[in-house]
Amino acid sequence: MTPPINERLILLLVGAVQFVNILDFMMVMPLGPDFSQSLGIPLSDLGLVAGSYTASAAVSGIIASFFLDRFDRRLALALAMCGLVVGTIFGGFAVDFRSMVAARVIAGAFGGPASSIAIAIVADVVPAERRGVAMGKVMGAFSVASVVGVPLGLEIGRLGGWRLPFFSVAGMGAVIGLSAVWAMPPIRAHLDAPQRSGLTSVVSLLRQPVVWLSLACTATVTAAAFILFPSLTAWVQYNVHTPREHLGMLYMVGGGCSFFSMQLVGRLTDRLGGVLVALVASLLFVANHVLAFFTATPLLPVIVIFVIMMVSNSSRNVVLNTVSSRVPAPAERARFLSLQSAAQHSAAALAAMGSSLLLVELPDRRLDGMASVAAVSCLLALMLPLLLRLVERRLRA
Repeated sequence: MTPPINERLILLLVGAVQFVNILDFMMVMPLGPDFSQSLGIPLSDLGLVAGSYTASAAVSGIIASFFLDRFDRRLALALAMCGLVVGTIFGGFAVDFRSMVAARVIAGAFGGPASSIAIAIVADVVPAERRGVAMGKVMGAFSVASVVGVPLGLEIGRLGGWRLPFFSVAGMGAVIGLSAVWAMPPIRAHLDAPQRSGLTSVVSLLRQPVVWLSLACTATVTAAAFILFPSLTAWVQYNVHTPREHLGMLYMVGGGCSFFSMQLVGRLTDRLGGVLVALVASLLFVANHVLAFFTATPLLPVIVIFVIMMVSNSSRNVVLNTVSSRVPAPAERARFLSLQSAAQHSAAALAAMGSSLLLVELPDRRLDGMASVAAVSCLLALMLPLLLRLVERRLRA
């Protein structure tokens, strides 16, 4: 008999794992201007470093979709966290562009499945009627990583060199991963359902139009963010002339605001449905881009730009994960989330690499082409409410 599961404990453990996973990914972008000088990487190519992680995560997501639902979630999470820690350590030892990309490929190969498993655990444990609030809490790890992790990592990098944040996150990941696996009970309820072969199950999923619509939602949300985010710190430093020591404060304030907003968005999604909440968040996202990037000088203070960007983007992700969690059956959940991870990271890789084609580093290190990048981001952002409406119609049918 499966022992009773403590929801609060599970959410705390999964949130801690997500914190490390998100921090591992997020910290590389703001640290980019630091290690780019040391490793001889042009600022306009930082998107390729970010894209290497997401491309690897996309491939591993596709592979993992064939077998993840056949294992205890706890065991799968332990293996994924182990690989993520190893990849992060290698990043701290990078000596040039190639070795940094190789390290990020290893981290992405395990970080992508780790995120899928974490969301699958929440969906397994929390009933659908309370899942929006639960997703908001777990995704609060994004805000905590922004409020605490990224500013601390930037300060550690400023004082101890850019390699030290990689080693620090790897050590934290090892401690939190071991703690989560030790304290988390076995999660095997999904194994009680009849299990089809991995290929049969994936093909069955992909025959459902609602699955394709959900994956399209994921791709557009991710691409809208990641065509811009890898270059954001460089733009803030060199185009807007924000001092390096102020970057931590920007992430801290923006992340703090998004932490509280995600709790509200989770409740609103449960009460009002995803389409309306996604529409408001998407319009806010687009308006911020127009005021920030479409003129030579931003029409808003940098701190306001950061707050609106992080609040609106995290809100869109809460809505997306809440609605998409209703798409698969429990026995297909990890497979579906692995496919979703593949769509997410493929979109992030293409967007991050695409930004490198649209941007040019000027002799004074300013980035030219941010208006074009922001315009593409806006067009992608406006697709979410339309696609979510189609998903919810299919789910009600």
